[in-house]
Amino acid sequence: MKQVILVRADLNLPNGKMAAQVAHASVEAVGRSAEEKVSSWKEDGAKKVVLRVKDKEELFSYQQKAKAEGLVASVITDAGHTVVEPGTITCMAIGPDKEELIDRITGNLKMY
Repeated sequence: MKQVILVRADLNLPNGKMAAQVAHASVEAVGRSAEEKVSSWKEDGAKKVVLRVKDKEELFSYQQKAKAEGLVASVITDAGHTVVEPGTITCMAIGPDKEELIDRITGNLKMY
């Protein structure tokens, strides 16, 4: 079991901002996931991997692929109080779910 968080590289987010956005995505996706998947994921160590996507369009293409496979995909839109404009889509979490299902979709992406 694992969760991946895809972050837009084109935004060049400062480390602290990126960490906050990744945390928002992880929490949101866990909250939308089936309890048994979350429990299994936690028992396995709650593995999370942060990956990079080029831009919003690539992020949305992975959202569609995840949804087509029945995976939870939580897109995060920033309020715009600090670094980016209000309404900026920053990242997306997929899962937690079976590692092989997530890897089929995101296995070609590089770590952030």
